[in-house]
Amino acid sequence: MPSEFPVQADNLVKTFGKARAVNGVSLAVPQGMIYGVLGPNGAGKTTTLRMLLGIIDPDSGTRSLLGHSKPRDASDRVGYLPEERGLYPNMTARDAIAFMGALRGLDWKTGQTRGAVMMEAAGLGHAVTRKIKQMSKGMAQLVQLLGSLVHQPELIVLDEPFSGLDPINQQHLEALVRSERDRGATILFSTHVMSHAERLCDRLAIIAGGERRFEGTVAEARGTLPLRAHYVPCARAEEAGALLPADAVRDGDGWLFTVPNAGPEGLVTRLIGAGHGIAGLTIERPGLHEAFVRIVGEARAQGGTA
Repeated sequence: MPSEFPVQADNLVKTFGKARAVNGVSLAVPQGMIYGVLGPNGAGKTTTLRMLLGIIDPDSGTRSLLGHSKPRDASDRVGYLPEERGLYPNMTARDAIAFMGALRGLDWKTGQTRGAVMMEAAGLGHAVTRKIKQMSKGMAQLVQLLGSLVHQPELIVLDEPFSGLDPINQQHLEALVRSERDRGATILFSTHVMSHAERLCDRLAIIAGGERRFEGTVAEARGTLPLRAHYVPCARAEEAGALLPADAVRDGDGWLFTVPNAGPEGLVTRLIGAGHGIAGLTIERPGLHEAFVRIVGEARAQGGTA
């Protein structure tokens, strides 16, 4: 039976020389979800993924991959796209995909057939027999991604998969990630680009300074910040500022401010009663980007090297 958590880690620690790259990270990635590991450059994301996959061993802590305490024992059931890209330049795209599948135990002919179908679906049908050296960097990167999926793995691990892709290929990749989840695979990917994480992730962890600083859904991450309002008075805009919260700042014809904990109703009543009226009022939760900046900023303020 598949584990409820295909990827689990408890208190992973890894030091290189005098630098502690990962400092007690714990994760539990639920079955069938897209799970993001977010963090700034140098936060410890890649080191964490490599420990989970068994590419490097932790100095301390435990990990489990698809039920195996030795992650390499499950490697044929895993698809991995490393941060460092590399394919044999004289191979055709279809053969490169088949070759990567063969490394995971897939029959060569099956790999070729699946590779051609997958390339067509990813918008690369015209380049099936093109050599890697004749392809753009973004096209070759998509081919390598398809090669990591061709054996239909249960777990897919992608390290900064969107790096170097143009917007069109980014869209292809996002669609591919969703289709793999719909197939039943679990996807674990690292990124420092919040827009991709906000659109894709079912759950996410934020790592800063080698430590996990947040774990939960995108909505829960955004919920760490208060609601923000944009208010445009009908009259006497400058005077209206005296009734607004202390953090209110001018924004065009109106004001931006944090919504009071008690809600906006009382404030709206006072503004109307004072004769300022309401020409416009929008209230929204800040996005994942703002939540990420705050969480990472707090880590740095606490002495982390995020």
